[in-house]
Order: sequence, then C-alpha cells, then structure tokens
Amino acid sequence: MFSSPTNQTVITYFIIKGITDVPELQAPIFLLVLLIYLLTLGGNMTILLVIFLDHHLHTPMYFFLGNLSIVDLSSTNITLHKVLLIFIAGDNTVSYHACITQMYFFASLLGHELLILTAMSYDRYVAICKPLRYHMIMNHRNCAILLTSCYVMGFVQVIASIVIFTGFSCYTSNEINHFFCDMIPLMKITCNDTSVLEIVFLIQGIFVITLIPFLLTFISYIFIIFAILRIHSDSGKRKAFYTCSSHLSVVILLYVTLVSQYLTPTSDDTLNTKKLFSLLNTAAVPLLNPLIYSLKNRDVMSAVRWKLIMCKIMK
Repeated sequence: MFSSPTNQTVITYFIIKGITDVPELQAPIFLLVLLIYLLTLGGNMTILLVIFLDHHLHTPMYFFLGNLSIVDLSSTNITLHKVLLIFIAGDNTVSYHACITQMYFFASLLGHELLILTAMSYDRYVAICKPLRYHMIMNHRNCAILLTSCYVMGFVQVIASIVIFTGFSCYTSNEINHFFCDMIPLMKITCNDTSVLEIVFLIQGIFVITLIPFLLTFISYIFIIFAILRIHSDSGKRKAFYTCSSHLSVVILLYVTLVSQYLTPTSDDTLNTKKLFSLLNTAAVPLLNPLIYSLKNRDVMSAVRWKLIMCKIMK
C-alpha cells in the first residue's frame, strides 16, 4: 500500500476487520463460526452422499438439491475460511487480487443459489400442476440445460460490476468493515465515483439476480397454490403442500436475509447490522438448507435411515 500525491491511497492489500473487534467476544464467535462451518460441511456432504448412493433419489428435485448443496459448500468455504484463519493465525490481511476473486465468486455463487432455487420452484410447479407430463418435461436433457443456464448466468451476471470495480484506482482506507470482501463495504472506502457501479449493481442485484428469480418463483407458487386448492381431499392437499414446503421455507429465509442485507439503506452505522445479516446469509442459510430438506423430507430421512441400517449390517 502506498500514498499518492493527493494523499489518497492506492491499495495492494486490504485489512479484514472481521465480525467484531471486541476482545471478549473473539473466542465465543470463533467457536460458533467453527461449529457452524463443520456442521455445514457435514450436513451438505451428507445430502450429496445420500443422493449419490440412493438411486431412488436420482430425480430432478434431488438433482437440483444436490447442486444446491455444492453451491452452499463452495460459498461457505469462500467466506468463512478467512474468518477462521483470522482467529487461528491472526492474519487479517488479504491481497487486492485475492479480495477481488473472493468478491467475484461469492456474488456468482449467490446468483447460482437463487437461480437453482428458481429452477426447483419450476420443478415443483410441473410436479403438482402437470403431474402426467412431469417426466417428459423434467427429463435429463432439460434438467441439464436448466442447471447449466443457472451456472452460466450466475458467473456472467457479476462480470460487469467486477470490471468496473477493478478500474478504481484509489481508496480512502484499506480497512474493510466486514468479515470477507463484499461489494458494498468496498464501495464505502473507494474515493472514485461509484455512481456507474451503483447503477450496474442495482440492475444486476435487483433485476437480474433478485427480482426476476423472485417473480418466477412467486408465479410458480401462485399456480401451485391454485392447483392445491382444486384438490378435493384434505390428505391430497396436505401431501401436495408437503412436497414444496421445504423449498418454500428455504426461499423465504434466503430472500429475507438478502433484502435486509442489500436492499436497505447503507451507512457507516448500519454496516455492523448488515454484517449480522451477511453472517446469517453465508453461515446459517447453508447450514439450515440440509436440515430443512432432510428433516422435512421423508425420502431423504428414509434413505439416511436405510444407509445407517445397512452400515450396521455390514459391520
């Protein structure tokens, strides 16, 4: 890091402030983050393993669920590993290029998660509203195309904002008031004009990644609700709602945290609050996803119990 003639700062590395700078809270937060990290890894890897081993789960719904677990594992490793390293090694610095890379992949993975959840809502729509045509519509080819589109859009949508951000040449500080490199806290410390980036970020964040997936998910559930209401038996209605309740729970949780994190006014006073929502988004949501899907899903729980029984028999 060095100073320019105008006393502005050209950055070669950043200092990650972390979750909190209160000494008494360092150890409890480290233990909490470590526990969440290990549980997230264990939960999502268990989901992947069960889906891979049980051929009864080789269906479109679990195909998307498995990829959701991959995204959650990747996102958790990208964000929380630095938090743990800061506590363990005491090194809270990150190079400029590493910071940009982390910001790109985090934003991409967030897009992947929202888009895959949207694909899952379409899968539930077809399963409930067009059950006789389900296997024809959600065949292997269409699922592969749908998933590939989610990944491509996730990687592409963030390129414009990253390119604009890398054009910034100076900063008022190299301390990021966050626990990883995220766009909003980095925009707060640059001394360049961020108006163009804010417009691109708004278009990318609200319309491309948030609003469109939300509207598609919302429309899918409107059709699902009307289809469920047309079912005559109460048991049929409960069964139909049960098949999509896990997905709906995850969608609501994720969108609530994202709105609180990115679509509310940002100031120096609110950055600490936004860090808590960011922690919920990057740590709690990937942890809760496998819990919600496994605890509320009879197929997954049956597969887990069957694998445990088989392991005991093999011993």
